[in-house]
Formats: sequence, C-alpha cells, structure tokens
Amino acid sequence: MHFYVAFFAIFAVVTADVFLDEKFSDDSWEKTWVYSEHPGKEFGKFVRSHGKFWNDPENDMGIQTSQDARFYALSKKFEPFSNEGKPLVIQFSVKHEQSIDCGGGYVKVFDCSLNQKDMHGESPYHIMFGPDICGPGTKKVHVIFSHNGKNLLINKDIRCKDDQYTHLYTLIVNPDNTYKVLIDNEVAESGDLESDWDFLPPKKIKDPSQSKPADWVDEATIPDPDDTKPENWDQPEHIPDPTATKPEDWDEDEDADGKWEPAMIDNPDYKGEWKPKQIDNPNYKGPWIHPEIDNPEYKPEPELYKRDEICTIGFDLWQVKSGTIFDNVLITDEPEVAAKFAEDVWKKTIEGEKKMKEAQDEEERKKSEAESADKEGEGEAEPEDDEDEDADDKDNTIDDTEERDEL
Repeated sequence: MHFYVAFFAIFAVVTADVFLDEKFSDDSWEKTWVYSEHPGKEFGKFVRSHGKFWNDPENDMGIQTSQDARFYALSKKFEPFSNEGKPLVIQFSVKHEQSIDCGGGYVKVFDCSLNQKDMHGESPYHIMFGPDICGPGTKKVHVIFSHNGKNLLINKDIRCKDDQYTHLYTLIVNPDNTYKVLIDNEVAESGDLESDWDFLPPKKIKDPSQSKPADWVDEATIPDPDDTKPENWDQPEHIPDPTATKPEDWDEDEDADGKWEPAMIDNPDYKGEWKPKQIDNPNYKGPWIHPEIDNPEYKPEPELYKRDEICTIGFDLWQVKSGTIFDNVLITDEPEVAAKFAEDVWKKTIEGEKKMKEAQDEEERKKSEAESADKEGEGEAEPEDDEDEDADDKDNTIDDTEERDEL
C-alpha cells in the first residue's frame, strides 16, 4: 500500500504540466520580468536578496522590495494555457522580513492581453491571491476572481501570517468548482466557488407576492396586565443630604450668601421607572419567515473554475515599509508538485531561518547586556574619583593649616 501511494505521487509529479517555475536563482530574472511604466505612479525597484537570515544562501534568493512608500508593478509572461478540465495551482512564498506594517504581498494572474509596461491597479486580471497587511485590522489572504467584468472577493476571512519568516501560499482551483487555500502546506480554507463567492445570483429569493400577515404576532412576551405598581414605588431620584448643616458664618441676607439649602444626594429609596413584569404572550406565533421561491435569474454555471487563457503573473503592490521577499513562484496543474516543493524545500527554509534568526537575536542580546554592564561599570568608577578628590582636598587643608601654624 505504501509503495502504491509513493508510486502514485511520483507518477503525478512526472506527468504534471508546470507552466511557470520561477526561483530567481540568478540575475536573468531582470530580462524576463517587465516593470510597469504606467504614468502617475512612483514605482519602486526589486533587488535580488536572501535577506538577513536564511537557510541556504543560494536557494533562498528571491526578489525584495527595496524602497519605502512605493508602488511596485512587475510582471512575467509565459506560454499561454487553459485550465479546462484540470486543476489550477498557484503557489509562491512571501517573507515580510521588515515586520511589515502596511503593504501587499499578493500576485495577480492575467491573460495575454495585459500590456506589461502599462500594468496598474485597474488592469483586468483573472485571479488575485495572497496576503495583505495594513495595521492590526487587516491581516488577510485575498482570493479574488474576475467574473463577467467584476472582481469578486471571497465571502470568508482567511488570516495571513504576519511574522518575519518565509511562508508559502497555495491556491488550488479544481474542475469540480471546489478550491483550497493552503498556508505552509496546510489547508487554511476550502469549499466550493459558488458558495464562497457571489459568482451567481442566489438560487432562492423571497416570494415578492408574500408579506407578513397584519395579525401575525411575533412578540414572545408582553407586559403582565395583572401587575400593578406598588404604592410606595414613586420616590424622588435625589434628596437633600440629611447630614448637611448650615455653616455658622452663613449669612442669609439676599445681598450676602442668600438662603442656605443642603446639597442633594442620590436617594437610596429611588427605584426608577416602574414597568410591569413580562409574561409569555399566549398569542405568540414565532418569527415570521418569508417564503422563498426559485430565482428566475439564477442559471447554474458548471465551469466557474475555468480560465480560457492564462498567460501572465504579476506583482501589483503598494508598500509603506519595504523589505518583502518574493520567491518560488509556481503555476502548475498538479497539486502534488506544489506539496512536494513545500515538503522538500520550503520546510527546510523556514527551519533554517528560525535557527539563524534566533542565533542573531541571542548575539544581539549578549551584546546589549555587555554594553549595559560597561555603562554600569563606568558609573561605579565615578565615586572613586570623588574619593580621590576629597582626599586631595583633605591633604590641601592639612598643608594650609601647617602653613598658617608656621606663620
């Protein structure tokens, strides 16, 4: 059985189509990726880097945003294909090494009509996928599909990673209109396209010919008609302070202090507004539910997943603080290829990053402690100087006394 599973995995990887596999392994990426020159935007540049901590200095090279408060627009075309009848897998890694405060970390997938040198935020795309962070309120994974000229957001909230390490984001869209979103090779969300996006009108709508009957009672409780207000219920909210006394020097003359009155305090006997107790309503019928009918505008679409032409991938971002590293961009029709990369490569990357980062932090901690100890040592040395000065003053005093005695 284990042999069969292993054989199937190897067979799936061998027969898979890989349409894009970009690891930025050398500087040749600058010849195949195109920067946008769309007017009116101040664009930033990407630089090849593995960042400040890594597992393998060559394998972990990606492209890093390098300028703060900039738009970034970079794209690459590849051989066009359609995902008809097969899965579509989009995967890439993101490392927010700068502890990002506000900025995108997603990709967009386009057809061949994209003018790469004019790519901008309004350029039509097929799919937008990946993390987006801005302050404590926005830390989510976007999964947006274009459908009939509209960009449709997922109806679920998928939280992204917001630490400084490399994380792997994977979107799998299947030909049965189901999907999965994986973060670090673990399923973060899944479902079907029709349920989790507003691709289509609802199957059912409220019957416009029906309305709640005028005599429908939907109040579960009513005031008890037999309940009466107690005779001593009404009491003033505030009363004069019974412990207050008029000051001895109080002058009640109109031209002086005027008439003395004690301060007002909360009345401990005040009970507030009286209301009769509630009892079960004998005529209660429950909440009225509007009857539904089939929506005449609903028409099923069995190929919501399908994209006739996929040809380009791009980063179209805004970042306040730069430093994000993108790497390992993969587009394939076989989820097992993506899973194998995650297990064989990405897992080692994040483990190595954490190990190096922890060592750097420990070294920084020791350095900080040493600097603090040096400062404390300098502070303790100062009183010794004062003692020496006091001794000198004492010696000078003795000498002066001896000189006066001699005179």
